[in-house]
Amino acid sequence: MRRLILTALLATALSSSGGCIIPAYSGDPVRRTEQLIYTSEDLRTLLNEWERFWFLDQPSHMSPQRVHGGVI
Repeated sequence: MRRLILTALLATALSSSGGCIIPAYSGDPVRRTEQLIYTSEDLRTLLNEWERFWFLDQPSHMSPQRVHGGVI
């Protein structure tokens, strides 16, 4: 009976926690702020990486005026 009660208490304690057992960020507010800024900056550069991967960041070589293209 004691083992069942301890198991129930342990299950209640573990299920009531808000997240993972190991926290993702530091407990120190200054260090946690730095970690969150670094994470958000990484997500901000994701769009640039995506454009670079699909070659969307290259300049357009099409001229706005029509050119002859032949030998003059």
